[in-house]
Amino acid sequence: MNERIRAKEVRLVDPSGGQVGIKGIDEARWLADQLGLDLVEVAPDARPPVVRLMDYGKFKYEASVKAREARKNQTRTVIKEVQFRPKIASSDFDVKRKRVEKFLRNGDKVKVVMRFRGREVTHPELGRDILQRLENAVEELGTVETTPRLDGRQMTMVLAPMRRQRSSESSKQSAKAEEEQTSSETEPEEE
Repeated sequence: MNERIRAKEVRLVDPSGGQVGIKGIDEARWLADQLGLDLVEVAPDARPPVVRLMDYGKFKYEASVKAREARKNQTRTVIKEVQFRPKIASSDFDVKRKRVEKFLRNGDKVKVVMRFRGREVTHPELGRDILQRLENAVEELGTVETTPRLDGRQMTMVLAPMRRQRSSESSKQSAKAEEEQTSSETEPEEE
């Protein structure tokens, strides 16, 4: 920017984005000085390098505001993990199923891990059956994002929440019900 630009000739762009043309660096600096703007190199690899007349402080501020807005609007996905064993009792299965449901209701993804010990790994169908049972139990709250896959001595499956679709449907239904209620209140009663 400004004095740090080393090229002898530059392609100059005005503040509105229009091409001024190829100018000597001294002439471009003089023009920037006359307009009270900075000379900022936007494409240093081009031949000749492209420089733009702009208020650099204002440009940096607007870029930081855009970055802040982008961070505010982005959602962080949290992956919770729940572990199962092939020989799990039905009451333990229910406790872990409720935990998975709680995580899905909160909008978190759930990584379900089936751990095999010793010779249990020779019967992966037992683990697959339990994961299938879990999938069927929570199908209203989430969908399978990654199908069960055996990796060494553990089988993993990822469940994703369905909250966004349901919330938009429920908000449409509530808006429709509210609209009907307000229209019935505004109609004059006949006697």
